[in-house]
Amino acid sequence: MTNPVLLNNVDHKHLRIRTGYGPQLGDSQMFAPTFPAEFRELQAHYPIVFRKTDDGSHFEPVALLGFQDGENLFLNEAGWDCTTVPLTVARQPFLIGVDGDDLMVHVDIDSPRCSLDQGEPVFLPHGGTTEFLEKVNSTLLTIHQGLQATPLFMSALLSLELLESFVLDVELDDGTQGRLAGFYAIHEERLAKLDDATLGQLHRAGYLQAIFMAVASLSNLRALIERKNRLHGRR
Repeated sequence: MTNPVLLNNVDHKHLRIRTGYGPQLGDSQMFAPTFPAEFRELQAHYPIVFRKTDDGSHFEPVALLGFQDGENLFLNEAGWDCTTVPLTVARQPFLIGVDGDDLMVHVDIDSPRCSLDQGEPVFLPHGGTTEFLEKVNSTLLTIHQGLQATPLFMSALLSLELLESFVLDVELDDGTQGRLAGFYAIHEERLAKLDDATLGQLHRAGYLQAIFMAVASLSNLRALIERKNRLHGRR
């Protein structure tokens, strides 16, 4: 469970953040939520798929990091084994809160990243914000804007029936078998049959590129299986 509180330079004047990545910092997660504006950065490294949210009320895009709960195949002894980290992971332990038209930074004070004596300082000795916090603020704003735009993107996909559920059977080199289920991908056949007018509408809305980036990203499923093979082989 998270414990988000409003960040301020009085209560948190000595707060430091442990950077880097690892299971001990809470990074053992199977997927990371993302948004269309981030697809270009992620598609070269991660499969981008879609899932129903936990309450089942809507769909969201996610970058797949593993094949089972608690599995992050991008973690190794040195940290995160990829040059690009999804922003919803990189922003930890900070969150953005909305109060009317105001955006406010919160911090999960119970996160293992939070410390009083290790890591990057959040505030300067006299209360000003550090460069570290300025970067966090920029990241949070990018995430907020991206997530604000996501519902319309998902609505377009659903209205055109461009999502299909899929099941991926995974067999490792030693014969171990597993199955990935519960996720959705772009329905490529329906996408190919869209008429010029519909494709033009998707392009003008800024959605077409993101759709093709998500399609292209599925080639990373093979690389993800290879990561699991290497991990499994070390056990």
